[in-house]
Amino acid sequence: MRAVLTWRDKAEQCIYDLAFKPDGTQLILAAGNRLLVYDTSDGTLIQPLKGHKDTVYCVAYAKDGKRFASGSADKSVIIWTAKLEGILKYTHSDSIQCVSYNPVTHQLASCSSNDFGLWSPEQKSVSKHKSSSKITCCRDEHNDILAVADWGQKLSFYQLSGKQVGKDRSLNFDPCCISYFTKGEYILLGGSDKQVSLFTKDGVRLGTIGDQNSWVWTCKVKPDSNYVVIGCQDGTISFYQLIFSTVHGLYKDRYAYRDSMTDVIVQHLITEQKVRIKCKELVKKIAIYKNRLAIQLPERILIYELYSDDSSDMHYRVKEKIVKKFECNLLVVCSDHIILCQEKRLQCLSFGGVKEREWQMESLIRYIKVIGGPPGREGLLVGLKNGQILKIFVDNLFAIVLLKQATAVRCLDMSASRNKLAVVDENDTCLVYDIHTKELLFQEPNANSVAWNTQCEDMLCFSGGGYLNIKASNFPVHQQKLQGFVVGYNGSKIFCLHVFSMSAVEVPQSAPMYQYLDRKMYKEAYQIACLGVTDADWRELAMEALEGLEFETAKKAFTRVQDLRYLELINSIEERKKRGETNNELFLADVFAYQGKFHEAAKLYKRSGHENLALDMYTDLRMFEYAKDFLGSGDPKETKMLITKQADWARNINEPKAAVEMYLSAGEHIKAIEISGDHGWVDILIDIARKLDKAEREPLLLCAYYFKKLDNPGYAAETYLKIGDLKSLVQLHVETQRWDEAFALGEKHPEFKDDVYVPYAQWLAENDRFEEAQKAFHKAGRQGEAVKVLEQLTHNAVVESRFNDAAYYYWMLSMQCLDIAQADRGQKEEMLVKFHHFQHLAELYHVYHSIQRYTEEPFSFHLPETLFNISRFLLHSLSKETPLGISKVNTLFTLAKQSKALGAYKLARHAYDKLQGLQIPARFQKSIELGSLTIRSKPFHDSEELVPLCYRCSTNNPLLNNLGNVCINCRQPFVFSASSYEVLHLVEFYLEDGITDEEAVALIDLEAPRLIKKERKWQEITNPNSQTLRLDETVDHIEEDDPFTAKLSFEQGGSEFVPVVVNRAVLRSMSRRDVLIKRWPKPLRWQYFRSLLPDASITMCPSCFQMFHSEDYELLVLQHNCCPYCRRRIDEASQ
Repeated sequence: MRAVLTWRDKAEQCIYDLAFKPDGTQLILAAGNRLLVYDTSDGTLIQPLKGHKDTVYCVAYAKDGKRFASGSADKSVIIWTAKLEGILKYTHSDSIQCVSYNPVTHQLASCSSNDFGLWSPEQKSVSKHKSSSKITCCRDEHNDILAVADWGQKLSFYQLSGKQVGKDRSLNFDPCCISYFTKGEYILLGGSDKQVSLFTKDGVRLGTIGDQNSWVWTCKVKPDSNYVVIGCQDGTISFYQLIFSTVHGLYKDRYAYRDSMTDVIVQHLITEQKVRIKCKELVKKIAIYKNRLAIQLPERILIYELYSDDSSDMHYRVKEKIVKKFECNLLVVCSDHIILCQEKRLQCLSFGGVKEREWQMESLIRYIKVIGGPPGREGLLVGLKNGQILKIFVDNLFAIVLLKQATAVRCLDMSASRNKLAVVDENDTCLVYDIHTKELLFQEPNANSVAWNTQCEDMLCFSGGGYLNIKASNFPVHQQKLQGFVVGYNGSKIFCLHVFSMSAVEVPQSAPMYQYLDRKMYKEAYQIACLGVTDADWRELAMEALEGLEFETAKKAFTRVQDLRYLELINSIEERKKRGETNNELFLADVFAYQGKFHEAAKLYKRSGHENLALDMYTDLRMFEYAKDFLGSGDPKETKMLITKQADWARNINEPKAAVEMYLSAGEHIKAIEISGDHGWVDILIDIARKLDKAEREPLLLCAYYFKKLDNPGYAAETYLKIGDLKSLVQLHVETQRWDEAFALGEKHPEFKDDVYVPYAQWLAENDRFEEAQKAFHKAGRQGEAVKVLEQLTHNAVVESRFNDAAYYYWMLSMQCLDIAQADRGQKEEMLVKFHHFQHLAELYHVYHSIQRYTEEPFSFHLPETLFNISRFLLHSLSKETPLGISKVNTLFTLAKQSKALGAYKLARHAYDKLQGLQIPARFQKSIELGSLTIRSKPFHDSEELVPLCYRCSTNNPLLNNLGNVCINCRQPFVFSASSYEVLHLVEFYLEDGITDEEAVALIDLEAPRLIKKERKWQEITNPNSQTLRLDETVDHIEEDDPFTAKLSFEQGGSEFVPVVVNRAVLRSMSRRDVLIKRWPKPLRWQYFRSLLPDASITMCPSCFQMFHSEDYELLVLQHNCCPYCRRRIDEASQ
């Protein structure tokens, strides 16, 4: 800090007070009984103001600059305008000690020895208030801290609440005036020591501002500036400018500078981190190098080091203290030494303060810089006023002269490789030398500082005249506006010191990069770009390198901008070069094509003999007109190919009609048909199909396909007829379910019979028309498929518990198997086995349907006797295995319930016992447990009324028959009614060998007369649905010598079943009315049954051959309008 006297004047009387006009242009002094108005710029007295009769003690200016006030020993206060005219005067009861304006309301406070008054422009009168003691000072300070200096020779600081801040500071003189700087950063203090001292806001003394010849009564700071005015007892007025020099140090990206005169801030220029080191003393010099920081204070030097080697670490600690006062112009720190520069002398001191070496120069040292080196052996670059530039190593006594120039050195820097030296001289010229040859490489004017780029050997920057200049190699300088001094250049960052602040400026290296590009120096341009350029610059570099066929540089640049398209191009070119291609024109043509320079690319393709590539390029880009121009009147095939590609393009851009026309003109009928079909243009398809020759099968077939798809089967049929494709025509009729046309075509062409009837049968089956489907399968000779369909339907019915439907499907399956056995001798045995199996399953599911309804539904549809018979029949039929879906639990449960209800207690107990060994559903559990207990209270026998009778041997059979549904005595199978499942009074008989079915029927029809006593004749009712034998209620008396009755006898005790076999005589003796015949189709034999109670009428269904009591059958037919077993409708003709 230096104080420079700007002007000085002397008044005749003591200067008690002074005030600046807020804009700083005028200075008002209280001198004697006058006010003196000075121009602050040059110290000219503008005008003395007279108005007071006695000494003026105080003066104050309003913040708005409109008026100022003065107070005098004559007890009066005068208010003056900015035009130096007095406008108001008022008095107190004693001499005025001080005046001050409120900075906001512009009220004036005037204080005397025993009172104070408040005046404002809005009020006419002055309000006054008494004070018990003498008022000596009043201020309008903005600071929150009150600085107090007293004649106890101490300086104190207080908060506005009255609490003291810190300790008292000793002054060693009597203070007469104290004043804050505008922003409160410094304090001015003057008094009996005949000088003004500058203090920090914390009370640390920084220095002296001008020695005077008498006591200093007043001192003030010019608003918002570094100018200070001092008024003395002898009337001297001194106007000083305070110059605060920049105390700082820089090493690479770390910058240390002085703040508030007593603090040091270290700033990381890249990360913008800052750390403050409080020294609490005036900081005189700062030096920084690597991990070292040296700070010179008035009485000592502090050396700091970083806590760690981390490049971003900002934590410093004290390493050494050299407690000694040094005088030096420049301070430099190294790893183990500090260097002091004083005029022409350099001293090297250890951190312990011991002087190790000293160098004496020929001239004043103007610049010194550490340029690196091993710890303890660092090199220094030194510039002298006489133009000499030296290199000094701290461990060497001898300085090395690098070069000598005619002008004084102002700034120095050495390039990264230590091959070049940049010097700024006192004429503001930047000179660059080759260190080894001492040759001047170039020079540039208007420079005040210079720095080499630490990452690029050939690039430096220098500042001057408000511009930043960047120079690469020997290219012209690139300029841009920049205020300040360049102090460092790292990559794309330039470190600039402007006034007191250091900033890192990001500078795109575009200009030097383009300078290299202009000279086709692609690798050097890439190195510059790596320092920092925009994406657009990277792309330009990549394009220029690509056009210059410098593929390595181009690849790196395109990788930087992540342009995969060009990287693929470069990769393909490199692959082609590996394969031996050397035609650079072809490579360049590919590059131009990628860049969109299509005509240039086409010319290069043509020049290199690859016209086809140019043509492909134009067609791929849909530039068909250019392609046609390029072709001229060339090959018609090429022209056709062009039209086709143009049509493809029209198709892709969603102009299908234009594409169709182009395809047709190019002869590409299939593509035209595809577009028309996809858009549903039937008219265009018809036109195409009728114009095409019948030999062009493929497009015609495609037309037919689209006709079918667009629901125009008529046009499809017309197209198929045109090409004679009858098979497709048949398929068309089948797909559209136009069966009549399909059948007609099948009749004309029997080879398509399968193609018609099989789909027809499948369609019928899908629509639940199974009988018609079977006929259709039969016509197509596909009985196996019919069986598969029915098997699947049957399985579904069982799974869904539709047991009535399952019974019906199994009966149909059995009949289908019988048809197959009749038609195919090879499968006869297998199909007959299946026939009997399916017949058995049909009967089981037919029976179980009633049991399932009884157990699942709340109401019963059958009499208890019927349910009893049904469950007994089913239980006897399930002796071997239980089919899918049939529950043995439900069967036994039904049997137990009905047996108990009808008095068959023994059977009921057996059923309950059987149920105990089965897994019982929860809903039956309670009922079965209760039934098992209550049945034990019943007799252990069955009601004799329920016992079935064998009509062959007249044996009473037990209700629980281990042999199943046959007589335990004669083994004759029982014949059951298909509704009530009572045992019918029928006995099956067989024909003697040699008697055919036709002969047997003829013999029975003869009806040889027998002596029968009866009151009425037989009544025979014959209709298409049944044959019924109805007798009168009167009993017929058949003679005892009936030949059939004689045949019923058998050998007792045999375990084998002996069938009833009749000869011709017996047949002849039978009555047609007593015989029921199951007329099974071939290859089965007919079955014959003889009724032993002719008066009980029995009806047999002519379709399924199931037997019923006639009354039951008639009732069921009335209910269902069909046979309850085979669902044959009553209005169908007898088969």
